[in-house]
Amino acid sequence: MIDVEDLIALVRNYNPRSNSDLIRAAYAYGREMHEGQFRKSGEPYFTHPVAVAAILTEQHLDDATIITALLHDTIEDTKSTYTEVERLFGTEVAELVDGVTKLTNLQLSSTESQQAENFRKLFMAMSKDLRVILVKLADRLHNMRTIKSMKPEKQAQKARETMEIYAPLAGRMGMQWMREELEDLSFRVINPEARGSIIRRFLILQREAGDVVHQITGDIMTELDKVQIDASVYGRAKKPYSIWRKMQEKDLAFSRLSDIYGFRVICRDVGDCYRILGVIHQRWRAVPGRFKDYISQPKTNGYRSIHTTVSGRDGKRVEVQIRTREMHEVAEAGVAAHWSYREGVRAKNPFAVDPARWIASMTERLDEGDTSEFLENVKLEMYSDQVFCFTPKGDVIQLPRGATPLDYAYSIHTRIGNSCVSAKIDGIRVPLWTRLKNGQSVEIITAEGQKPQVSWIDIVTTGRAKAAIRRSLREEDRGRFMRLGQELARAAFEHVGKKATDKALRTGAKLLGYSDDEDLLAALGSAEITARRVVEALYPDLSAKAGDEVDSTRAVAGLTADQSFARAPCCQPLPGERIVGITYRGRGVLVHSIDCPALAELEDQPTRWVDLHWHSGRHAAVNTVTLDVAIANDTGVLGRICTLVGEQKANISDLRFTERKPDFYRLFIDVDLRDVEHLHMVMTALEAETDVAQVTRHRDVTRKP
Repeated sequence: MIDVEDLIALVRNYNPRSNSDLIRAAYAYGREMHEGQFRKSGEPYFTHPVAVAAILTEQHLDDATIITALLHDTIEDTKSTYTEVERLFGTEVAELVDGVTKLTNLQLSSTESQQAENFRKLFMAMSKDLRVILVKLADRLHNMRTIKSMKPEKQAQKARETMEIYAPLAGRMGMQWMREELEDLSFRVINPEARGSIIRRFLILQREAGDVVHQITGDIMTELDKVQIDASVYGRAKKPYSIWRKMQEKDLAFSRLSDIYGFRVICRDVGDCYRILGVIHQRWRAVPGRFKDYISQPKTNGYRSIHTTVSGRDGKRVEVQIRTREMHEVAEAGVAAHWSYREGVRAKNPFAVDPARWIASMTERLDEGDTSEFLENVKLEMYSDQVFCFTPKGDVIQLPRGATPLDYAYSIHTRIGNSCVSAKIDGIRVPLWTRLKNGQSVEIITAEGQKPQVSWIDIVTTGRAKAAIRRSLREEDRGRFMRLGQELARAAFEHVGKKATDKALRTGAKLLGYSDDEDLLAALGSAEITARRVVEALYPDLSAKAGDEVDSTRAVAGLTADQSFARAPCCQPLPGERIVGITYRGRGVLVHSIDCPALAELEDQPTRWVDLHWHSGRHAAVNTVTLDVAIANDTGVLGRICTLVGEQKANISDLRFTERKPDFYRLFIDVDLRDVEHLHMVMTALEAETDVAQVTRHRDVTRKP
């Protein structure tokens, strides 16, 4: 364990004006509070807070953050209280310690809905003081460095959580060194065989080619000396996880990977950065499409650097990053550079981003939509790299890698996105699903009356665009769902001899926790709630009687004792729909939906018409309905469709392909259903499937009785 005087010396190396007495007091208080507590490894527990504080000294952080690290587990794990910490060390430290304690209690790898809510709390804590996250990241880094003392299942859980949450968060904050170490430590636990294989291949490569890093570093220094540019050059092999991820993304074997070595050139000023770029491109051939200028277009976390990939010694591709010393400090510390000290005063780095502005850009519009959308948006924001595009006027728009013209349109304004019909990239019209590249000029073409399409959800990549599209689709669907809900409610109420009046629906909405009758109808139409549940809430005695199973041979009321019935094949009526009977000599009564087109031919034969309605109660799933479904021509789609139907407790009795195209299939599916509500549940489930282009109820008026 680091001694208190050694810790103070680490702080005073960059901050001679540090309050050493307060750090000593915090060290003593933390050690006293954790007395008798031990880590899984058997070490005294206080070794952990001290190690976390030491990690934070590497980032030259202020006294309050160092003291918070020493005390970050006291409120949670000892008899210490917020009030006592505030009395001894001040409100600033107490608030930071309390913030870290609350973050520690978040279970970020729990169920999706809980995870989304916990993410909200995490970002709220970040918005109050970003130093809370810096302490938490250092805490996680030390825990990952000492993870071997944990049980294997706990190691796996912590490693996955680190890989999914903390590593990308560190990267998004600009702390790339921490991201890489967290990823590699997690990789060591999650896939030790793959990591070991990559390390062994590196050793073989080194034996065959020699010390490539030293050779290329010398080559770059030689070229810079020729033009008398004062700069430092550093080189290294990339981390095992970074190589593994590239192998997976590009589906390449290790032997085919390029640019597995990275080099960094650090110089005095911005002018030298571009001079060095020219020297490197004159000496080695640049790889097309692998140049990024983050100096003229910095990342939102303040990162600035020039990236280029060249074919170096023996044709090996190497990545070179060029930046000034001040840029390098921000690149190493990220957003934490805002708090770093040099010679006892807050370092005034012109490239350090204001944490308040950074967190505002990070959380912009992330509070829109439901919890699952919030979680999706957060992960999109954290994992995204960026591309820079231009408006026709020359303004710069920043978007995540993989963004499309639709994302671009929504980044300008929701109204532009909703009314987008096509786009031009560099003056050429392109499909809306085109992936944007750095430096392209994008023009959006809109049309009045255009509305977002369901397929757009799969085209866009930004959380803002996805939330706006879903919101528009929900608003458009609401009217349709309300109309369908009204019909379902009418049929369900008629089953028990009641009417679905406005007053009854308002009462039902209140009983079931909906704000008004419109919300209740929309929920009915979207299959969020069943009409039977509404009836049960209002009329429990009547609904219990109506809930009895109906004899399928006597499902229709209004027939005489000697009359039998059958459902008309042309309209395939279902319980819950208004019906009428047509008599046939020797064949009984054929039941039609009241809106069946075939009835027009029988208007002049009123004596054959019989007034019918369905019996109240639960009908058996024996009523066949034909669905007209268009699906993507892709592996496994038909299987998923059948599974979806089965999940709705419906049986597929027949299936016929009617059209086969290279990109889609069209087919008729005969499904055995209970009633019109059951039909709606099945259709809603199918419509929600991404690979289902269209689903409608098929009614064949050419089929004669």
